[in-house]
Amino acid sequence: MDQMRLKQNLSDAGCSIATIDEITGMCESGNIEGALHLLKKDRCRLMDELHESGRKVDLMDVLIHRIKKELQANQ
Repeated sequence: MDQMRLKQNLSDAGCSIATIDEITGMCESGNIEGALHLLKKDRCRLMDELHESGRKVDLMDVLIHRIKKELQANQ
């Protein structure tokens, strides 16, 4: 894979500069298994962030629902 494209894809996916450098370095040196391991690790980090964001959205929905209910009760 083209290194510039790989770096851009990793950056677009939210990887840190350190992770990008580590993964691209592994690819350049032929350590594809190591690079794949780091990619999977960073994917897990992103999934954790996604789940945390989903939890926050759910809490916001509950708050919106409660406030709407209070408004309707006070009218």
